Amino acid sequence: MENKATLTTGPIGRTLISLTAPMVFGIFAIVAFNLVDTYFVGKLGTQYLAAMGFILPVVMFVGSIALGLGIGTSAVVSRAIGEGNHERVIRLSTDSLVLAVLIVAFFVVIGLLTIDPLFTALGATPELLPLIREYMTIWYVGMIFVVVPMVGNNVLRASGDTLTPGIIMCVAAVVNTVLDPILIFGWAGMPALKLKGAALATVFARATTLTLSLSILHFRKRMLSFALPRLAHLWESWKRVLYIAIPTAATNVLMPLSMGIITRLASQFGDSAVAAVGVGAKIDAFALLLIIALRSVLVPFVGQNWGAQKSDRVLLAQRHSYRFSFCWGLFAMAVLIVAAAPIARLFSKQPEVVSNIVLYLRIVPLSYGLLGISFLVVTVFNAVNRPFTAAGINLSRVFLLFVPLAIAGARIFGFKGLLCGITVANIVAGCGALLWIHTSLNEEMKLGSSLPAGKSAIGGP
Repeated sequence: MENKATLTTGPIGRTLISLTAPMVFGIFAIVAFNLVDTYFVGKLGTQYLAAMGFILPVVMFVGSIALGLGIGTSAVVSRAIGEGNHERVIRLSTDSLVLAVLIVAFFVVIGLLTIDPLFTALGATPELLPLIREYMTIWYVGMIFVVVPMVGNNVLRASGDTLTPGIIMCVAAVVNTVLDPILIFGWAGMPALKLKGAALATVFARATTLTLSLSILHFRKRMLSFALPRLAHLWESWKRVLYIAIPTAATNVLMPLSMGIITRLASQFGDSAVAAVGVGAKIDAFALLLIIALRSVLVPFVGQNWGAQKSDRVLLAQRHSYRFSFCWGLFAMAVLIVAAAPIARLFSKQPEVVSNIVLYLRIVPLSYGLLGISFLVVTVFNAVNRPFTAAGINLSRVFLLFVPLAIAGARIFGFKGLLCGITVANIVAGCGALLWIHTSLNEEMKLGSSLPAGKSAIGGP
């Protein structure tokens, strides 16, 4: 059984690098997955690209639910590994996947029943609704292939294995890249399905991740059980996961919610602005790839060391991570500011769309370094079983900064002001998150007063 603590010894910097490196390739593959979709859909015209801009917040919403479940699962499984409780590791891993399936079933029904009213509320025009409906009808049905593998891959990461999830994500990206032009444009004798083709390619590619992750968890890692659990044990597992997953998912949902608001605000400046915001958000994900990879491995690293009561390693890991985020943010910003125009022309030939994408890439990246730090701070709080503190940081960022400043900027300075509002909000949020964790969790750890005793971590079940 491969569920022994592997992250509680050895050089911290080297361990974080060895964990992050394979995840970089995996997350690069998934970000490229989304950029490839956008690239091929952009060849169909501005309306199709605008439709994808409206679809993005909803896809991000579902991704946030999956991410919340994944982080909750990774946190509790990694702490159980750190504590050496092998039976609980298997039970938590299995029960988390069952929970994911049940949640998916609920959201599929709700999603299919609300396509038109939801996207109308987001500002989609009657001309765009048929295009959006084509894509989302297929995507909702295939939602299980998005959510369940994300939970499965987080179980793998909790064990200290980041290479396997990275490979799985790369396989999915390759499948999507091959299928996109075939299904969208009708290559190799296939009919040209346009947006339907993009949705089908995504579903087929994600299906490969479901098959691979569950097979590896069962046959190689031996971390799944097919024995029927007692209801009390099942509920106990779900409580542990949901204690972190609910506030994490709820606050992660704020990102697509705020993205929906930004999309709604951008819609008043035309389809070209909506298209630019959609493209810009995907480029953001690509530019922050290394930070996203680091965030995904910080949960198992902090979780195992927290479970093993090694606060010094948790503190040092934070220090390395925050410094890296800031330096990488500066580098990514410089690259995008210089290369904004050629990058924009990859996604559209329409001058107005290109102009708006360039504007986005020369303003929003100014905040990358501190935005990444805020992501990492939230991750640490979740990993040590303080999800409500993490939720407080996210709530403050969105409702006290992001939305108000974006609205004010749009009203006063138009589309450029909207982008400036986003940037200022990200910068202030990063500074506030650093201050928050320094004055609370880190000071407690330095005094040796906050590590868990026994099987329970502070602040949760």
